[in-house]
This record gives sequence, C-alpha cells and structure tokens, in this order.
Amino acid sequence: MFIVLDGLDASGKSTQAERLAAALRRRGETVHLRFHPSRDGWAGRGARRFLLSEGRGAHVASALLYIVDVLRSVVLCPWRRSDQVVFVRYLMGTAYLPRPLDRISYLFFYAVLPRPRHYFFLDVEPEEAHRRIREGRESREMFESLEQLRKIGGRARALAGVAGWTIVDANGPEDEVERQILSTLKFKR
Repeated sequence: MFIVLDGLDASGKSTQAERLAAALRRRGETVHLRFHPSRDGWAGRGARRFLLSEGRGAHVASALLYIVDVLRSVVLCPWRRSDQVVFVRYLMGTAYLPRPLDRISYLFFYAVLPRPRHYFFLDVEPEEAHRRIREGRESREMFESLEQLRKIGGRARALAGVAGWTIVDANGPEDEVERQILSTLKFKR
C-alpha cells in the first residue's frame, strides 16, 4: 500500500506519518517512511536551504528542487521491500509554484507518478498553522508567513479537490486527526 500525507506547513504531516507508521508496525507490517524535502540527497538539502532564503529566485528554486527530490524518492523507493510506503509531501509541493505552473505541474505529476491508494490532505486553517509555527519553531521558512499560508493553502485546497484526496480536519488535537486517518484506512488504534 502507498499512502501520502500532505498539507500546509504545520498541519501535522510528520506527526501523523510517525503515528501511522507506528500503527502499521503494531500490525506487524514493514513501513518505509519518506519525508520531503529529504535530508539525504542534494535536491532535498538544496530545497531546505532555499526555503530559509527570500526572493522570487529562492521561491522557484525551492519548489523545483522539491520536485526533483520527490522524483528521486519515487525512483529509489524500496516499493517491494516494504508492506507499506508512506510519503510525507508528494504532489502538493506544486502549490508553491507560481500560477499557472502550480495546476499544470500538479496535473502532469498526478498523471505520471505512482498513485497512492490513499491521499490525505491535512487541512489546517492558515491562522492555526501560523500559530503553531510561531510557537514551535526557531526559524521560519519563506512560505510560513500568514499571508503565504493563506495563499498556498487556497491553492493546495483547490488541488486537493481535483482528484481523490481525503481531506482531514487537522485543526484539532493530534489524537483526533489520527483517528480520522485510521478510520479511513479501517484500522483501529
């Protein structure tokens, strides 16, 4: 099974991916968990570096390197060696591209990349995401201002409405978000 968790910054993607991986392991399954941007390749490290920069060039560079990082993960993923593959961030990185490239890129990659059995979009209000970022992070990325969270969040929600995403309300407690994901997968905690 291939599962994707995606959403705005501070929506709880990493937390829920770790919880999902733990639930799968308790069921005796092997799990390959992959975060984007990654830390083990030049593209992921470059995307992270540009996310901490400013300006249009850094914006485009971070988005393009992110896409390369995801493509690298798809190629190198041990699909057959794990019972479950969980990707944190996959297609929604295209929402960070300037318009109209965001939608064009999303539709292109949706057509050519492997399709997960489950796409989860962790939907968090921009104000809640911004609060979490202010309270929980020492440094902020270029897309973590309230204005950017609103803009990117609107684009990402529109893309999630295109095809097959399960939209999860991620504004509440972590346990409730986990319950929504596990119930969609028909798992018990």
